[in-house]
Amino acid sequence: MLARQARHYPEFDLYALERTLENEPALSELDRAFAHAVYDAAVRHWLALEFLLARCVDRPIADLEPKLRGVLMACAAQIIVLDRVPTHAAINHAVEWAKKVIRPGAGAMANAVLRKLTQYHIEDSALARRPRFTDQRDELPLHDGGSIVLAQAILPEDELERLSIYTSHPVELLKHWMRSASMRDVRQLAMHGLCHAPTVLNTTHSRGPLPEDRLSPHSAPGHHVFSGSASQLRTLLNERPDIWVQDAASALAIQSVSDLRPSLVLDLCAGQGTKTRQLAATFPKAQIIATDVDDGRFDTLSAGFAGSEQVRVVRPKQIREKFLGKADLILLDVPCSNTGVLARRPEARYRFSAETLKSLVGVQKQIIADALPMLRDFGSPKGGKVLYSTCSLEAEENAQQTAWADKWHKLGVSRVHRRAPSRQPGDSASIYSDGSFAGLLG
Repeated sequence: MLARQARHYPEFDLYALERTLENEPALSELDRAFAHAVYDAAVRHWLALEFLLARCVDRPIADLEPKLRGVLMACAAQIIVLDRVPTHAAINHAVEWAKKVIRPGAGAMANAVLRKLTQYHIEDSALARRPRFTDQRDELPLHDGGSIVLAQAILPEDELERLSIYTSHPVELLKHWMRSASMRDVRQLAMHGLCHAPTVLNTTHSRGPLPEDRLSPHSAPGHHVFSGSASQLRTLLNERPDIWVQDAASALAIQSVSDLRPSLVLDLCAGQGTKTRQLAATFPKAQIIATDVDDGRFDTLSAGFAGSEQVRVVRPKQIREKFLGKADLILLDVPCSNTGVLARRPEARYRFSAETLKSLVGVQKQIIADALPMLRDFGSPKGGKVLYSTCSLEAEENAQQTAWADKWHKLGVSRVHRRAPSRQPGDSASIYSDGSFAGLLG
Protein backbone atom coordinates (compact mmCIF):
# COMPACT_ATOMS: atom_id res chain seq x y z
CA MET A 1 0.00 0.00 0.00
CA LEU A 2 2.75 2.42 0.92
CA ALA A 3 4.70 1.60 -2.24
CA ARG A 4 1.61 2.40 -4.30
CA GLN A 5 1.11 5.68 -2.48
CA ALA A 6 4.78 6.56 -2.98
CA ARG A 7 4.41 5.90 -6.69
CA HIS A 8 1.59 8.44 -6.98
CA TYR A 9 2.72 10.98 -4.36
CA PRO A 10 1.32 13.59 -3.81
CA GLU A 11 -1.81 12.28 -5.55
CA PHE A 12 -2.55 9.78 -2.81
CA ASP A 13 -5.38 7.30 -3.23
CA LEU A 14 -7.87 8.24 -0.50
CA TYR A 15 -9.26 4.71 -0.19
CA ALA A 16 -6.16 2.53 -0.68
CA LEU A 17 -6.27 1.09 2.83
CA GLU A 18 -9.89 -0.05 2.74
CA ARG A 19 -9.64 -1.60 -0.72
CA THR A 20 -6.40 -3.42 0.02
CA LEU A 21 -7.55 -4.90 3.33
CA GLU A 22 -10.84 -5.99 1.73
CA ASN A 23 -8.79 -8.00 -0.78
CA GLU A 24 -6.86 -9.81 1.98
CA PRO A 25 -9.52 -12.05 3.55
CA ALA A 26 -6.92 -14.40 5.02
CA LEU A 27 -5.56 -11.74 7.39
CA SER A 28 -6.50 -12.19 11.03
CA GLU A 29 -8.07 -9.26 12.85
CA LEU A 30 -4.81 -8.79 14.76
CA ASP A 31 -2.79 -8.66 11.52
CA ARG A 32 -5.30 -6.23 10.01
CA ALA A 33 -4.95 -3.98 13.04
CA PHE A 34 -1.16 -4.04 12.82
CA ALA A 35 -1.18 -3.34 9.06
CA HIS A 36 -3.57 -0.47 9.70
CA ALA A 37 -1.33 0.94 12.45
CA VAL A 38 1.82 0.84 10.30
CA TYR A 39 0.09 2.33 7.26
CA ASP A 40 -1.66 5.05 9.27
CA ALA A 41 1.53 6.03 11.12
CA ALA A 42 3.43 6.30 7.83
CA VAL A 43 0.75 8.32 6.02
CA ARG A 44 -0.08 10.59 8.97
CA HIS A 45 3.61 11.39 9.55
CA TRP A 46 4.78 11.16 5.93
CA LEU A 47 6.61 14.49 5.73
CA ALA A 48 8.28 14.02 9.11
CA LEU A 49 9.51 10.54 8.20
CA GLU A 50 10.73 11.69 4.79
CA PHE A 51 12.55 14.57 6.48
CA LEU A 52 14.45 12.09 8.67
CA LEU A 53 15.05 9.55 5.88
CA ALA A 54 16.37 12.29 3.59
CA ARG A 55 19.23 12.75 6.02
CA CYS A 56 20.14 9.09 5.60
CA VAL A 57 20.34 8.82 1.80
CA ASP A 58 22.66 10.38 -0.76
CA ARG A 59 19.92 11.28 -3.26
CA PRO A 60 16.47 12.90 -3.13
CA ILE A 61 13.84 10.63 -1.59
CA ALA A 62 11.61 11.25 -4.61
CA ASP A 63 14.24 9.62 -6.84
CA LEU A 64 14.03 6.27 -5.04
CA GLU A 65 11.88 3.63 -6.67
CA PRO A 66 8.39 3.39 -5.12
CA LYS A 67 8.83 -0.11 -3.65
CA LEU A 68 11.97 0.98 -1.82
CA ARG A 69 10.30 4.18 -0.60
CA GLY A 70 7.41 2.06 0.60
CA VAL A 71 9.54 -0.29 2.66
CA LEU A 72 11.58 2.59 4.10
CA MET A 73 8.42 4.43 5.13
CA ALA A 74 6.90 1.29 6.68
CA CYS A 75 10.02 0.61 8.73
CA ALA A 76 10.58 4.28 9.65
CA ALA A 77 7.01 4.44 10.96
CA GLN A 78 7.72 1.43 13.21
CA ILE A 79 11.05 2.78 14.44
CA ILE A 80 10.09 6.42 14.99
CA VAL A 81 6.33 6.52 15.62
CA LEU A 82 5.17 3.14 16.94
CA ASP A 83 6.50 2.00 20.30
CA ARG A 84 5.84 -1.74 20.44
CA VAL A 85 8.04 -3.00 17.61
CA PRO A 86 11.70 -3.72 18.45
CA THR A 87 13.96 -1.72 16.13
CA HIS A 88 16.06 -4.73 15.10
CA ALA A 89 12.93 -6.72 14.21
CA ALA A 90 11.52 -3.90 12.08
CA ILE A 91 14.80 -3.48 10.21
CA ASN A 92 15.35 -7.20 9.66
CA HIS A 93 11.84 -7.64 8.27
CA ALA A 94 12.20 -4.58 6.01
CA VAL A 95 15.52 -5.83 4.63
CA GLU A 96 14.15 -9.32 3.92
CA TRP A 97 11.04 -7.86 2.28
CA ALA A 98 13.20 -5.63 0.06
CA LYS A 99 15.36 -8.59 -0.97
CA LYS A 100 12.35 -10.70 -1.83
CA VAL A 101 10.03 -8.15 -3.46
CA ILE A 102 12.52 -5.76 -5.07
CA ARG A 103 15.93 -7.39 -5.54
CA PRO A 104 18.84 -8.52 -3.31
CA GLY A 105 20.70 -5.23 -3.67
CA ALA A 106 17.70 -3.30 -2.43
CA GLY A 107 17.95 -5.18 0.85
CA ALA A 108 21.49 -3.91 1.38
CA MET A 109 20.45 -0.32 0.68
CA ALA A 110 17.43 -0.57 2.98
CA ASN A 111 19.65 -1.93 5.71
CA ALA A 112 22.17 0.92 5.35
CA VAL A 113 19.51 3.66 5.31
CA LEU A 114 17.50 2.30 8.21
CA ARG A 115 20.53 1.76 10.42
CA LYS A 116 21.45 5.42 9.83
CA LEU A 117 17.90 6.34 10.78
CA THR A 118 18.38 4.80 14.22
CA GLN A 119 20.72 7.69 15.12
CA TYR A 120 17.58 9.80 15.60
CA HIS A 121 15.75 7.16 17.63
CA ILE A 122 16.06 6.95 21.42
CA GLU A 123 15.90 3.33 22.58
CA ASP A 124 15.10 4.11 26.22
CA SER A 125 11.28 4.29 26.21
CA ALA A 126 11.27 6.55 29.26
CA LEU A 127 13.30 9.16 27.37
CA ALA A 128 11.76 8.63 23.93
CA ARG A 129 8.40 10.21 24.86
CA ARG A 130 7.27 13.44 26.51
CA PRO A 131 3.81 13.59 28.09
CA ARG A 132 3.07 16.95 26.46
CA PHE A 133 4.27 18.38 23.17
CA THR A 134 6.32 21.57 23.70
CA ASP A 135 7.25 22.51 20.11
CA GLN A 136 10.97 22.01 20.47
CA ARG A 137 13.27 21.15 17.58
CA ASP A 138 13.81 17.61 18.87
CA GLU A 139 10.21 16.39 19.03
CA LEU A 140 7.31 15.27 16.88
CA PRO A 141 3.75 15.61 18.27
CA LEU A 142 1.47 12.60 18.65
CA HIS A 143 -2.29 12.11 18.59
CA ASP A 144 -2.48 11.70 22.37
CA GLY A 145 -1.00 15.13 23.11
CA GLY A 146 2.47 13.82 23.89
CA SER A 147 5.49 13.76 21.62
CA ILE A 148 8.26 11.61 20.20
CA VAL A 149 11.67 12.83 21.32
CA LEU A 150 14.41 12.66 18.70
CA ALA A 151 18.01 12.03 19.65
CA GLN A 152 19.03 15.28 17.93
CA ALA A 153 17.40 18.72 17.66
CA ILE A 154 17.27 18.79 13.87
CA LEU A 155 13.87 20.26 12.97
CA PRO A 156 13.95 23.65 11.19
CA GLU A 157 14.06 26.88 13.17
CA ASP A 158 11.49 28.53 10.90
CA GLU A 159 8.08 28.16 12.59
CA LEU A 160 6.03 27.49 9.46
CA GLU A 161 8.51 25.01 8.00
CA ARG A 162 8.76 23.20 11.33
CA LEU A 163 4.95 23.08 11.63
CA SER A 164 4.76 21.60 8.13
CA ILE A 165 7.21 18.81 9.01
CA TYR A 166 6.02 17.81 12.44
CA THR A 167 2.32 17.81 11.49
CA SER A 168 2.97 16.55 7.93
CA HIS A 169 0.91 19.27 6.24
CA PRO A 170 2.44 20.66 3.03
CA VAL A 171 3.69 24.24 3.30
CA GLU A 172 1.44 25.24 0.39
CA LEU A 173 -1.64 24.19 2.35
CA LEU A 174 -0.51 26.04 5.49
CA LYS A 175 0.20 29.20 3.50
CA HIS A 176 -3.23 28.95 1.88
CA TRP A 177 -4.86 28.82 5.32
CA MET A 178 -2.77 31.76 6.51
CA ARG A 179 -4.40 34.00 3.90
CA SER A 180 -7.53 34.05 6.02
CA ALA A 181 -6.43 32.86 9.47
CA SER A 182 -3.86 33.63 12.13
CA MET A 183 -0.78 31.49 12.72
CA ARG A 184 -2.41 30.28 15.94
CA ASP A 185 -5.52 29.11 14.10
CA VAL A 186 -3.44 27.48 11.34
CA ARG A 187 -1.42 25.64 13.96
CA GLN A 188 -4.61 24.33 15.58
CA LEU A 189 -5.92 23.10 12.22
CA ALA A 190 -2.64 21.32 11.49
CA MET A 191 -2.47 19.78 14.97
CA HIS A 192 -6.07 18.59 14.61
CA GLY A 193 -4.91 16.61 11.58
CA LEU A 194 -2.76 14.45 13.89
CA CYS A 195 -5.78 13.28 15.90
CA HIS A 196 -7.06 9.76 15.47
CA ALA A 197 -10.64 10.35 14.39
CA PRO A 198 -13.03 8.30 16.53
CA THR A 199 -15.86 6.23 15.13
CA VAL A 200 -18.92 8.44 15.61
CA LEU A 201 -22.42 7.05 15.13
CA ASN A 202 -25.50 9.02 14.17
CA THR A 203 -28.07 7.84 16.72
CA THR A 204 -30.64 10.60 16.11
CA HIS A 205 -33.17 8.18 14.66
CA SER A 206 -32.48 5.18 16.90
CA ARG A 207 -35.63 3.22 17.73
CA GLY A 208 -34.46 1.33 20.77
CA PRO A 209 -31.98 1.28 23.66
CA LEU A 210 -28.34 1.78 22.72
CA PRO A 211 -25.60 -0.60 23.91
CA GLU A 212 -24.06 1.39 26.76
CA ASP A 213 -21.02 -0.89 26.97
CA ARG A 214 -19.82 0.18 23.49
CA LEU A 215 -21.32 3.64 23.03
CA SER A 216 -20.65 6.83 24.95
CA PRO A 217 -22.40 10.19 24.41
CA HIS A 218 -20.87 12.66 22.00
CA SER A 219 -21.03 16.40 22.67
CA ALA A 220 -23.27 16.77 19.59
CA PRO A 221 -26.85 15.68 20.35
CA GLY A 222 -27.93 12.55 18.52
CA HIS A 223 -24.42 11.15 18.21
CA HIS A 224 -22.35 8.62 20.15
CA VAL A 225 -18.73 7.49 20.09
CA PHE A 226 -18.20 3.79 19.44
CA SER A 227 -15.47 1.87 21.23
CA GLY A 228 -14.87 -1.70 20.23
CA SER A 229 -13.43 -3.88 17.50
CA ALA A 230 -14.21 -3.70 13.80
CA SER A 231 -16.13 -6.98 13.99
CA GLN A 232 -18.23 -5.65 16.89
CA LEU A 233 -19.01 -2.53 14.86
CA ARG A 234 -20.08 -4.59 11.86
CA THR A 235 -22.32 -6.71 14.06
CA LEU A 236 -23.91 -3.65 15.67
CA LEU A 237 -24.60 -1.94 12.34
CA ASN A 238 -26.07 -5.13 10.86
CA GLU A 239 -28.37 -5.49 13.86
CA ARG A 240 -29.33 -1.82 14.04
CA PRO A 241 -30.17 -0.22 10.66
CA ASP A 242 -31.50 2.77 12.61
CA ILE A 243 -27.94 3.91 13.44
CA TRP A 244 -24.95 4.40 11.16
CA VAL A 245 -21.41 5.80 11.10
CA GLN A 246 -21.52 9.57 10.52
CA ASP A 247 -19.57 12.42 12.06
CA ALA A 248 -21.59 15.22 13.63
CA ALA A 249 -20.21 17.72 11.11
CA SER A 250 -21.35 15.55 8.21
CA ALA A 251 -24.88 15.39 9.64
CA LEU A 252 -25.31 19.18 9.91
CA ALA A 253 -26.40 19.78 6.31
CA ILE A 254 -29.48 17.57 6.41
CA GLN A 255 -30.25 18.51 10.00
CA SER A 256 -30.47 22.14 8.86
CA VAL A 257 -33.40 21.35 6.53
CA SER A 258 -35.20 18.74 8.64
CA ASP A 259 -38.30 20.98 8.84
CA LEU A 260 -38.88 20.77 5.07
CA ARG A 261 -41.42 18.32 3.67
CA PRO A 262 -40.11 17.16 0.29
CA SER A 263 -41.86 14.44 -1.67
CA LEU A 264 -38.97 13.72 -4.04
CA VAL A 265 -35.32 14.07 -3.01
CA LEU A 266 -32.37 13.59 -5.37
CA ASP A 267 -28.99 12.72 -3.86
CA LEU A 268 -26.74 13.31 -6.86
CA CYS A 269 -23.31 12.80 -5.25
CA ALA A 270 -24.30 10.01 -2.90
CA GLY A 271 -20.90 8.38 -2.48
CA GLN A 272 -21.31 5.30 -0.30
CA GLY A 273 -24.72 6.40 0.93
CA THR A 274 -24.16 7.89 4.38
CA LYS A 275 -26.18 11.04 3.74
CA THR A 276 -28.63 9.00 1.65
CA ARG A 277 -29.41 7.00 4.76
CA GLN A 278 -29.80 10.21 6.76
CA LEU A 279 -32.15 11.65 4.11
CA ALA A 280 -34.33 8.55 4.29
CA ALA A 281 -34.54 8.73 8.08
CA THR A 282 -35.16 12.49 8.13
CA PHE A 283 -37.84 12.43 5.41
CA PRO A 284 -39.59 9.06 5.87
CA LYS A 285 -42.46 10.01 3.54
CA ALA A 286 -40.19 11.12 0.68
CA GLN A 287 -38.92 9.08 -2.21
CA ILE A 288 -35.12 9.24 -2.31
CA ILE A 289 -33.26 8.85 -5.62
CA ALA A 290 -29.52 8.29 -5.20
CA THR A 291 -26.70 8.12 -7.71
CA ASP A 292 -22.97 8.63 -8.14
CA VAL A 293 -20.79 8.96 -11.22
CA ASP A 294 -18.08 6.70 -9.77
CA ASP A 295 -18.77 3.07 -10.72
CA GLY A 296 -17.37 1.66 -7.48
CA ARG A 297 -19.42 3.95 -5.28
CA PHE A 298 -22.50 3.34 -7.44
CA ASP A 299 -22.12 -0.41 -6.90
CA THR A 300 -21.80 0.17 -3.15
CA LEU A 301 -24.95 2.28 -3.20
CA SER A 302 -26.85 -0.35 -5.16
CA ALA A 303 -25.85 -3.09 -2.73
CA GLY A 304 -26.53 -0.96 0.34
CA PHE A 305 -30.09 -0.06 -0.65
CA ALA A 306 -31.08 -3.25 -2.46
CA GLY A 307 -34.68 -4.04 -1.61
CA SER A 308 -35.42 -0.61 -0.15
CA GLU A 309 -38.90 0.70 -0.92
CA GLN A 310 -37.93 4.26 -0.13
CA VAL A 311 -34.50 4.61 -1.73
CA ARG A 312 -33.92 3.93 -5.44
CA VAL A 313 -30.43 3.88 -6.93
CA VAL A 314 -30.49 5.16 -10.52
CA ARG A 315 -27.72 5.51 -13.11
CA PRO A 316 -26.58 9.13 -13.58
CA LYS A 317 -27.54 9.16 -17.27
CA GLN A 318 -31.12 8.27 -16.38
CA ILE A 319 -31.58 11.03 -13.81
CA ARG A 320 -32.27 13.83 -16.26
CA GLU A 321 -34.74 11.90 -18.41
CA LYS A 322 -36.69 10.57 -15.43
CA PHE A 323 -36.70 13.48 -13.00
CA LEU A 324 -36.43 16.69 -15.03
CA GLY A 325 -38.31 19.44 -13.19
CA LYS A 326 -39.60 17.11 -10.45
CA ALA A 327 -37.28 17.38 -7.40
CA ASP A 328 -38.39 19.18 -4.24
CA LEU A 329 -34.91 18.92 -2.74
CA ILE A 330 -31.54 18.10 -4.29
CA LEU A 331 -28.59 17.23 -2.10
CA LEU A 332 -25.22 18.08 -3.64
CA ASP A 333 -22.54 16.73 -1.34
CA VAL A 334 -19.95 17.66 -3.93
CA PRO A 335 -16.39 16.38 -4.45
CA CYS A 336 -14.07 18.73 -2.61
CA SER A 337 -10.56 19.21 -1.22
CA ASN A 338 -11.47 17.35 2.02
CA THR A 339 -9.62 19.93 4.12
CA GLY A 340 -12.25 19.60 6.85
CA VAL A 341 -11.55 15.89 7.32
CA LEU A 342 -7.75 15.69 7.27
CA ALA A 343 -7.67 13.82 10.58
CA ARG A 344 -9.98 11.21 9.10
CA ARG A 345 -8.46 11.30 5.59
CA PRO A 346 -4.79 12.28 6.09
CA GLU A 347 -4.02 11.25 2.49
CA ALA A 348 -5.99 14.29 1.27
CA ARG A 349 -3.57 16.84 2.75
CA TYR A 350 -0.83 15.88 0.29
CA ARG A 351 -3.15 16.29 -2.70
CA PHE A 352 -3.87 19.96 -1.99
CA SER A 353 -2.60 22.54 -4.46
CA ALA A 354 -3.84 25.78 -6.00
CA GLU A 355 -4.33 23.97 -9.31
CA THR A 356 -6.31 21.13 -7.73
CA LEU A 357 -8.48 23.60 -5.83
CA LYS A 358 -9.20 25.56 -9.00
CA SER A 359 -10.16 22.36 -10.81
CA LEU A 360 -12.48 21.27 -8.00
CA VAL A 361 -14.19 24.65 -7.94
CA GLY A 362 -14.91 24.28 -11.65
CA VAL A 363 -16.35 20.79 -11.15
CA GLN A 364 -18.56 22.02 -8.31
CA LYS A 365 -19.96 24.87 -10.43
CA GLN A 366 -20.80 22.41 -13.19
CA ILE A 367 -22.53 20.06 -10.74
CA ILE A 368 -24.67 22.94 -9.43
CA ALA A 369 -25.58 24.09 -12.94
CA ASP A 370 -26.44 20.55 -14.07
CA ALA A 371 -28.67 19.97 -11.04
CA LEU A 372 -30.86 23.06 -11.39
CA PRO A 373 -33.09 21.74 -14.24
CA MET A 374 -34.08 18.86 -11.95
CA LEU A 375 -35.81 21.26 -9.52
CA ARG A 376 -39.57 21.55 -9.41
CA ASP A 377 -40.67 25.04 -10.52
CA PHE A 378 -37.07 26.23 -10.82
CA GLY A 379 -36.88 29.96 -10.17
CA SER A 380 -40.19 30.13 -8.31
CA PRO A 381 -40.16 31.23 -4.63
CA LYS A 382 -42.03 28.03 -3.81
CA GLY A 383 -39.95 25.83 -6.09
CA GLY A 384 -37.50 23.10 -5.21
CA LYS A 385 -34.26 23.78 -3.38
CA VAL A 386 -30.63 22.67 -3.55
CA LEU A 387 -28.77 21.72 -0.39
CA TYR A 388 -25.08 22.33 -1.14
CA SER A 389 -22.58 20.61 1.13
CA THR A 390 -18.83 20.04 1.42
CA CYS A 391 -16.31 18.70 3.92
CA SER A 392 -13.97 21.54 3.00
CA LEU A 393 -12.77 24.58 4.96
CA GLU A 394 -11.99 26.61 1.85
CA ALA A 395 -14.08 29.69 1.05
CA GLU A 396 -13.55 29.03 -2.65
CA GLU A 397 -15.54 25.79 -2.31
CA ASN A 398 -18.07 27.07 0.19
CA ALA A 399 -19.31 30.65 0.60
CA GLN A 400 -17.92 31.74 -2.74
CA GLN A 401 -19.72 28.89 -4.50
CA THR A 402 -23.11 29.67 -2.94
CA ALA A 403 -22.57 33.36 -3.72
CA TRP A 404 -21.81 32.44 -7.34
CA ALA A 405 -24.98 30.35 -7.55
CA ASP A 406 -27.01 33.23 -6.16
CA LYS A 407 -25.45 35.76 -8.56
CA TRP A 408 -25.79 33.77 -11.76
CA HIS A 409 -28.86 31.67 -11.06
CA LYS A 410 -30.77 33.98 -8.69
CA LEU A 411 -31.31 31.21 -6.17
CA GLY A 412 -30.87 32.99 -2.86
CA VAL A 413 -28.78 31.54 -0.03
CA SER A 414 -30.04 30.62 3.43
CA ARG A 415 -29.38 28.28 6.35
CA VAL A 416 -25.62 28.54 6.01
CA HIS A 417 -23.73 26.33 8.45
CA ARG A 418 -19.97 26.24 8.95
CA ARG A 419 -18.28 23.79 11.29
CA ALA A 420 -14.57 24.06 12.04
CA PRO A 421 -12.73 20.89 13.07
CA SER A 422 -12.67 20.47 16.83
CA ARG A 423 -10.38 18.49 19.12
CA GLN A 424 -6.67 18.83 19.65
CA PRO A 425 -4.29 15.93 20.36
CA GLY A 426 -4.99 14.58 23.83
CA ASP A 427 -8.58 15.89 24.03
CA SER A 428 -11.56 13.61 24.65
CA ALA A 429 -13.04 11.79 21.67
CA SER A 430 -16.46 13.08 22.78
CA ILE A 431 -15.66 16.57 21.45
CA TYR A 432 -14.17 15.45 18.15
CA SER A 433 -15.67 16.92 14.99
CA ASP A 434 -14.68 17.17 11.36
CA GLY A 435 -15.12 20.41 9.45
CA SER A 436 -18.02 21.00 7.07
CA PHE A 437 -20.09 23.58 5.21
CA ALA A 438 -23.71 23.66 4.06
CA GLY A 439 -26.00 26.20 2.45
CA LEU A 440 -29.53 26.05 1.06
CA LEU A 441 -30.02 27.46 -2.44
CA GLY A 442 -33.45 28.51 -3.65
